[in-house]
Amino acid sequence: MTITVLIADDEELVRAGFRVLVNSAPDLDVVGEARTGEEAVALARAEQPDVILMDVQMPVLNGIEATRNLLAGPTPAQVRVLILTTFDLDEYAFEGLRAGASGFLLKDTPPEELISAIRVLAAGESLLTPRVTRRLIEEYTAGPAATPQPRKLPGITARELEILRLVARGLSNAEIAEQLFLSIGTVKIHVSRLLAKLDARDRTQLVIAAYEAGLGSLT
Repeated sequence: MTITVLIADDEELVRAGFRVLVNSAPDLDVVGEARTGEEAVALARAEQPDVILMDVQMPVLNGIEATRNLLAGPTPAQVRVLILTTFDLDEYAFEGLRAGASGFLLKDTPPEELISAIRVLAAGESLLTPRVTRRLIEEYTAGPAATPQPRKLPGITARELEILRLVARGLSNAEIAEQLFLSIGTVKIHVSRLLAKLDARDRTQLVIAAYEAGLGSLT
């Protein structure tokens, strides 16, 4: 199946470079380009791409607000947002994750890594390394989204709880499978059930849910 991609960046040369790169992959297809966050929201709702490459600093509506506009509210768009940032672990990247983005990359990421990241997000996973997970939890606890009351996890099995703990540590499905001596397919099933039971869009939200339940380890 072809993965459809929307590119949102206010610089024409940047959009052109991403367009050529994305369209060079046989399973990826650029279905639109946006110069502002407002255009990104409108195009995303019209074209319903699988993944958006979202720049942070754009006119009219920045990438963070555009992400929040798309993914929050009563009718969130079914799209994965990849925040593109200039500086590693900057405040904008984490604000984007809190707005619902599924991950972020530096703009100077090697081409093959960007292509891989698009495929990862389209498959329903997120780009969260243990270091990023640690910073995400730290940023979350320092902001207004922090929850004072512990979150309950009704209906979560012992195995799902075990996997949720590892997701909260930033482990991938393959790493979880290796640690628990399970197949990757089995781990994917458990993660899918966790997403459904916790009403979470992706692994980023699972990390936050784990933290709210007191499971998010920073070590």
